[in-house]
Amino acid sequence: MSELNESQREAVVFCDGPSLVIAGAGSGKTRVLTYKIAYLLEQGMKPWQILALTFTNKAAREMKERIGRLVGEERARYLQMGTFHSVFARILRAEADKIGFNSNFTIYDQTDARSLVKAIIKEMGLDDKVYKPASVADRISMAKNHLILAGHYGQTAWAKDDAHGKRPQIYNIYIRYAERCRQANAMDFDDLLVYTYVLFQNHEDIRQKYVEKFQFVLVDEYQDTNFAQQAIVLQLTKEHQRVCVVGDDAQSIYSFRGANIDNILNFRSAYDDARLFKLEQNYRSTQLIVQAANSLIRKNERQIPKDVYSRNEEGERLVLKPAYSDKEEALIVCQDIKRIRRQEGCEYKDFAILYRTNSQSRSFEEQMRKDNIPYRIYGGLSFYQRKEIKDVIAYFRLVANPDDEEAFKRIINYPTRGIGGTTLDKIVKAATDYGVSLWQVISEPVLFPLDVSKGTMTKIENFKNLIAGWRERLQTEDAYALGHDIIMTSGISRDIYSGRNPEDISRQENLEEFLGGMQDFVESRREEDLGEQVYLPDFLQEVALLTDLDSDNGDDNNKVTLMTIHSAKGLEFPTVFVVGLEENIFPSPMCTNSMRELEEERRLLYVAITRAEKHCILTCAQNRFRYGRMEYDTPSRFIKDFDPSLIRVLSEKGGDEDSYLRSRHQTTSRGSNWMQNPRPVATQFRADPMPRMVAPRQPEQPVNPFANKSADNGSLHEGSVIEHQRFGVGTVVKLEGTGENQKATVTFRNTGTKQLLLKFARYKIIS
Repeated sequence: MSELNESQREAVVFCDGPSLVIAGAGSGKTRVLTYKIAYLLEQGMKPWQILALTFTNKAAREMKERIGRLVGEERARYLQMGTFHSVFARILRAEADKIGFNSNFTIYDQTDARSLVKAIIKEMGLDDKVYKPASVADRISMAKNHLILAGHYGQTAWAKDDAHGKRPQIYNIYIRYAERCRQANAMDFDDLLVYTYVLFQNHEDIRQKYVEKFQFVLVDEYQDTNFAQQAIVLQLTKEHQRVCVVGDDAQSIYSFRGANIDNILNFRSAYDDARLFKLEQNYRSTQLIVQAANSLIRKNERQIPKDVYSRNEEGERLVLKPAYSDKEEALIVCQDIKRIRRQEGCEYKDFAILYRTNSQSRSFEEQMRKDNIPYRIYGGLSFYQRKEIKDVIAYFRLVANPDDEEAFKRIINYPTRGIGGTTLDKIVKAATDYGVSLWQVISEPVLFPLDVSKGTMTKIENFKNLIAGWRERLQTEDAYALGHDIIMTSGISRDIYSGRNPEDISRQENLEEFLGGMQDFVESRREEDLGEQVYLPDFLQEVALLTDLDSDNGDDNNKVTLMTIHSAKGLEFPTVFVVGLEENIFPSPMCTNSMRELEEERRLLYVAITRAEKHCILTCAQNRFRYGRMEYDTPSRFIKDFDPSLIRVLSEKGGDEDSYLRSRHQTTSRGSNWMQNPRPVATQFRADPMPRMVAPRQPEQPVNPFANKSADNGSLHEGSVIEHQRFGVGTVVKLEGTGENQKATVTFRNTGTKQLLLKFARYKIIS
């Protein structure tokens, strides 16, 4: 007990009724849980009478090891501790016959579940472009998380919403899915919760048996529980009420997985006389970081008030570094990493770059490769290794080089065009037999005959003509124009934009980021390389250099971490960069429909800030290539939520900090979606389990403050200070040539020296 502070100690020793432990960021939540279990054992409770529920096997394993060090491994071994799913799976195996299963039932993972849904959709003769298997499987999963069984689904608002969304057969798919699982003696992960609830609901004697067995129930990360999990905990504890839940409502960020913040906010309503304990001392961060995070989260109305504090050193204020573009934003971050390493002698692994969406990693990956900064993508793939990006690049590669066998194999039937594996095998065999490329086989079918039907031959011919048509334009259209057309007319865009589940939305963002980067590449080359045309092979060469993964340097662990904020929860780093703090990115445009959604976005930023131990640096960009055009966005509304005394703005524009933010917030954000996509793109999904269509972005003509004005070139002189849309503020050091060939050499503050062809340059003169 001497190792606990007063608040932790009070939470540990209270064991006479229900308790809610609100654990602020970095406040020792895990320590309280482990010490409380050890304390219960010391008070005479048997280890098998204690049930501790966690969200990951890793958390359960680490807690059990720590408890073993406190009370002995032998006693800790018999604790009933594990994830919700693993604990309930054991109960269901013991009681399987009560719910019509055999005890050796199979547990389907997500891949199995989606495969079965796909088979049912095919059997029912439904269009899998309307009834996308992954989307339907996710819909069924969310229904189960709300304890909506297949037999009752048709009478719910969910079924009405399906009908409104022109997917009325989801109800029947769900019925068949449940029947097929039962016939196969199988449960999916959600069934492990559903059937546990049903078992206790329909068999009072069984419920009583486990109520008596589990004399004390503890739940970790309670803010992440869904409706079903909370209902089962209540079934096990409503009589004896010996339950302790630990969590932080300010870190509830997983509503898209079904997590319900109401569970933790309403805990004291569900349990009479529940005690509330607050762990408010943050052991992780400096005082000013903690104070800044507090000032942000106080803007949320629905929360359990607390005053988190730190007794660490005061530290430095949060720093906001506005950039002119995503290119300059990445440069600023990389420069700061090198500066802090040099000043403090720290390692690359001490830095984390946190972003709202996975697609934002591209510009940082590219800059870190140029600067030889080792990095790793945590919980995901490097940008150019993502499937949808590799698919697009495979198309580009085949257009540039039709003899590219790997690219040919990857895309000949993507999107699906009826050229299956058997046909591909015949093409490969013919190419091998005759010693030619796959492309030559399909280009000259008379010389290299294939044993395929006339219909299949027509499909192959159509594919060949598609590629050949693009090849004719290789040296006449720039890389972006041709690349955009390939994505649109190949069917890739239609495939990627046909769904609205989390994976689909992420793919859409990645595709748009890819096109934005491509257009940026073309315009930069045109501006900096004397106006030369940039063709598809030039872009492929650039990408090939970026995707050379062998260029990674540094040891395996000593790398800068890049990740989404959702992936960062539970982690900590000495220096954290929170990037892309702009409207239409953070908060996500999909999360501004209600106060509930907006407050979760604010909690997400709170989680990001509280990952930092010593330095927390925020960045935002004035413009980005998105939706196939340059877009201009204002800084995130959340920046204004911080106490201004706790955030320092380092702006090249000069002037006081407040005036900078005020002027930027008054700027109108414009732009339109290049796909005319009816749904804005986002990776955070609505807390509301009932999806609804979002009004489309209204296309507007963007007002470009950096529009090229060749007539202004006459007022440009050596010594002029200019503001460039991508490179920021710089000084003209040299002017050469006249008219359309006039060039300027400019030294920019962050991006170095550039030579610009003025007829293409996007800038305005400051002085």
